[in-house]
Amino acid sequence: MQDFIYCKLEIFIPESHLEELQKALWEADAGHIGNYDCCLSYSLVMGCWRPLAGTNPYIGAEGKISCEPELKVEVVCQREKVDETVEAVKRIHPYEEPVINAIPLYRSSF
Repeated sequence: MQDFIYCKLEIFIPESHLEELQKALWEADAGHIGNYDCCLSYSLVMGCWRPLAGTNPYIGAEGKISCEPELKVEVVCQREKVDETVEAVKRIHPYEEPVINAIPLYRSSF
């Protein structure tokens, strides 16, 4: 496979934090596609988890399975800015263990 220039980030976050997340992403220049910026999509998903002993969950209780609605936010960023962008997301994310997937884009339309 050839080197890739872009990654897609998938970020799972409570809906209450979407605006703050957008600001952090745009300040890191994530979502910049050609002559457009501030590009992202999000969809409502149902997340499930069980906090283990010693955790301090944002939502839920230790030892009990929680299922709550949250947003899956998808945004592209340049490969060279992935670490910087993930750190910006972690600074505003309320979860103790945020789920942030960085997926290389082998082919894209831009």
